[in-house]
Amino acid sequence: MQSPDPHLPHALSSGPEGADAPAGPVRVIAVASGKGGVGKTSVSVNLATALVNAGQRTLLLDTDLGLANVDVMLGLTPTFTLADVFADRCELRDTVIECPNGLMIVPAASGKRHMTELQPSQHVGLVHAFSELDLDLDVMVVDNAAGIADGVLTFCQAAQDVIVVVCDEPASVTDAYALIKVLSRERGVSRVQVLANQVQDHREGKQLFEKLERVSARFLDVTLNYLGAIPRDEWLRRAVQRQEAVVDVFPSAPSSVAFRDIARRSRQWQSPSGARGHVEFFLERLVAPAATRGAAA
Repeated sequence: MQSPDPHLPHALSSGPEGADAPAGPVRVIAVASGKGGVGKTSVSVNLATALVNAGQRTLLLDTDLGLANVDVMLGLTPTFTLADVFADRCELRDTVIECPNGLMIVPAASGKRHMTELQPSQHVGLVHAFSELDLDLDVMVVDNAAGIADGVLTFCQAAQDVIVVVCDEPASVTDAYALIKVLSRERGVSRVQVLANQVQDHREGKQLFEKLERVSARFLDVTLNYLGAIPRDEWLRRAVQRQEAVVDVFPSAPSSVAFRDIARRSRQWQSPSGARGHVEFFLERLVAPAATRGAAA
């Protein structure tokens, strides 16, 4: 069958197939950063693992489409990745890996330059494809590429919440501001959670947040919330070397305690009550409950 959109493979096209998507909204949290090398993927992996450990049915989506490393961080060898979906070698559901702890992962590909050159319509097509993914989920964590490429902006726009990771480097704060500015002005993102990573203590993390908040409050119409800080931790470095999540392998480590706190805070965020009128992950699951409430009224 040919895809209705010539830019999209059949596996990402909308249609009657998969129309029986399960009811119930899925909270989607996008993790992003302006600068690379701030530990964004480690944050995504450990946040998702902490959510699973707290009883949340969680999917971790790697959207660093050309330099993916979620699978590497967890020692996985995927049979299929998103590159195979776009090449029509498999369906999106065929890429899902279930880890022993229950965390589900959709891996991207590494070293596939053409995956970094997808059209905006293909990014939107990937978002829409999740409406047809038949998985029983509470939350999805999206690990984005660094920077302000179209895919990053689209995947952040399509999430209910955006976490921007910063570390104690001037370039990290400057680039985080640039990302927040573009998300606010071009994609209508009005609320951003800021997470300080690789800091000495909470005081240093709060100071980083305040730097970012001062300049954002002056020039942008966006609300920044301080999500917390992840400390520099030798146990986290060891977990990375072992290709395991620190919250699993060293649960009493300072970074593990911090990640569990971040997961607890994220569970307290207000759940999506319905569609917001633009491209969104799991859109049909947002529309269906809203329609049901309207009919009941």
